[in-house]
Amino acid sequence: MILKNHICKTLFLCFLGFTAVLFSCSDDDSSTVSEEDKTLLISTNINSLTFEDTELGSSSNRNFSLQYANLNAPIKITTMGDFQIGFDLENLSKSIDISNEDEETTKTIYVKFTPTQTGLQNSELKIVNGDEFEKIITLQAKGKVKTITMSTFSDKRVAFGNGHDQSAVQSFDFPTDIDKVSQIKMFVKLRCPAGGCDEWDVFANVKVKDPATGEFYEMGRFITPYWNDNSQLPRGFEYDVTDFKSLLTGNNELRIRTECWNSKGYLVSVEFDFIYGTPEYKYSAIVPIIAYDDWSSSGVPYGKTHNFDLDKSVSIPNEAEKIHLRSTISGWGHATPYDSGGRGCAEWCYRTHYIKINGTQKYTHDLGPIGCAQNPVSNQEPGNWKPDRAGWCPGMEVPIRIDEMESTWAGQSFNFEYDYENWTNNGANGDAFYATNTFVVVQSNNPISPAIVN
Repeated sequence: MILKNHICKTLFLCFLGFTAVLFSCSDDDSSTVSEEDKTLLISTNINSLTFEDTELGSSSNRNFSLQYANLNAPIKITTMGDFQIGFDLENLSKSIDISNEDEETTKTIYVKFTPTQTGLQNSELKIVNGDEFEKIITLQAKGKVKTITMSTFSDKRVAFGNGHDQSAVQSFDFPTDIDKVSQIKMFVKLRCPAGGCDEWDVFANVKVKDPATGEFYEMGRFITPYWNDNSQLPRGFEYDVTDFKSLLTGNNELRIRTECWNSKGYLVSVEFDFIYGTPEYKYSAIVPIIAYDDWSSSGVPYGKTHNFDLDKSVSIPNEAEKIHLRSTISGWGHATPYDSGGRGCAEWCYRTHYIKINGTQKYTHDLGPIGCAQNPVSNQEPGNWKPDRAGWCPGMEVPIRIDEMESTWAGQSFNFEYDYENWTNNGANGDAFYATNTFVVVQSNNPISPAIVN
């Protein structure tokens, strides 16, 4: 509390639950003034305000009463941080004034919290009347992530035979304010239909359609559990699919597929968490460089001559501020010659793959063991789920491999080649395949088009 150079007597009065501070003052020259002119009254009914936890992109508000009388100077009220104040909730700012000629004696002050970041925020609201009065009201609030959970397929039966299909395609309405979304997660839940689940571990995935090309892009791949579902995971298999945010907006189609070869199959549910916040970059675009990922056996033949095109020319748009490659690879088959321990290709044989940029090995993909015996989806008996495969496990998501590129490629072109470790199939036990895709993702704070792949 700051007082002018007056001769003052301070009186503290309590009434109706308010604490009032009254100042009785006279000037040093002992001039005569009326009692009404001498008495300043400013009081509030609170010392602090605590707000409910508030999602980013939303607001919460509180208010308090301010009583005053006999003002010799305007009252100035200020705040800071993610808080604003006003005499109503429509006209808000960081500072408001009450004129000393104001004839009202009570005003309601509104305080609005609009978080721009997560976590606890401590701030203050200051009430000042010239040099004669100052009060601090503490403000405490917490910003939290806003998440919209969206269900798409719900217990959709995918199987083979008895009128069932291994695939399903359906349109859904996704959020349209995608520029405010910082992350998108996808969850795939499997349940067993009446009669039980498929006995085998089979290739499966979820794709989203690119309306511009009509192609479906694989967002997540998994291998089904033997005999069972993935109910040991509360929400099922989890994927970060933020790279596809330019497609997961408005009305668009999804496709689910499981390579089941019996009529049991699975009941498949897919849902998304759209997590709001400030994205690293406002705009993004994605396009496949190679996409041999429809089925396990539609992958690239391994160890033999083929006509699959693994060499591309990629042109990066000028606006790109961040660039990365996104790849998913899983091998199939028990082709010979076996590696030591009887490991056939390409399900069991550990291999190293390379991405070449302009003819030089730049990125490495190690298809080795990932700990199948530690898989939380462990209800797969009597299936052979514990031994390590080459880069994947039954009842688990197939890993997504991210390779960051230098931003200096913006406005430039490069030659891409996906290169498999040398090995020759002797043809004694069938074929080997690598279901392989690589996407190029570009991001920018300015509108951006996908890279061009030739």
